[in-house]
Amino acid sequence: MARAQLSRRSLLTAGSAAAVAIGATAASPSAAAVAKPTDDTVGTPAEALRRLQAGNLRFTSGHGRHPHQGLDDLHRLAAGQHPFAVTVGCADSRVAPEVLFDQGLGDLFDNRVAGNIVDDLLLGSVEFAVEEFGCLLIVVLGHERCGAITATIDAIQSGGTAPGHIGTIVDSLRPVVEPLLNQPGDLVENAVCANIAAQVRALSTRSTIIAEKVHQGALRVVGARYDLDTGRVSLVA
Repeated sequence: MARAQLSRRSLLTAGSAAAVAIGATAASPSAAAVAKPTDDTVGTPAEALRRLQAGNLRFTSGHGRHPHQGLDDLHRLAAGQHPFAVTVGCADSRVAPEVLFDQGLGDLFDNRVAGNIVDDLLLGSVEFAVEEFGCLLIVVLGHERCGAITATIDAIQSGGTAPGHIGTIVDSLRPVVEPLLNQPGDLVENAVCANIAAQVRALSTRSTIIAEKVHQGALRVVGARYDLDTGRVSLVA
């Protein structure tokens, strides 16, 4: 077991050591300086969520602090990172987690793909963050008027196929979208919310690592929706 743990951690450690050696002539932070964030330290999943919610409030009110985005932060983090939360978001250019949550370098471990889909590769990335950095929170972040959702609806309703590898996205979202076709309300909005909930479930049901951390109270998984018009993030799952 110790051998496996060493192997997993060596993936990051070896890379960090090489970076320090190559940049030895530049100013580099001490190990103590990168052991934890310099401010806004959080110790529980609830505190992590409150930090993101407070950041989003600053963003939407025009009072963003833009923390941890200077050269001092860059140098401090060069030798290591300690993100407090993981985001599973859509690749949409308007939905950048650090911006809408008013966070900075080293704060969030971002995973972004069209439709915020949890496939095996993305799941491995999230598990790595949880294991390696002890992240306290995972946020599945969908958004209104999602293009991946719209493309899936169009493909289903037209009976056509999406070009190239876009079809992979459509195929992944089809099981979520198809049951909603005859339900009342806005189909795209219904599908966006259903997809957020589906990806939240996928994280816990497909990953024993995540499920165990949640059971222990060391991790929380939430689903959230970003409003393109207002900038507000609301919990939906």
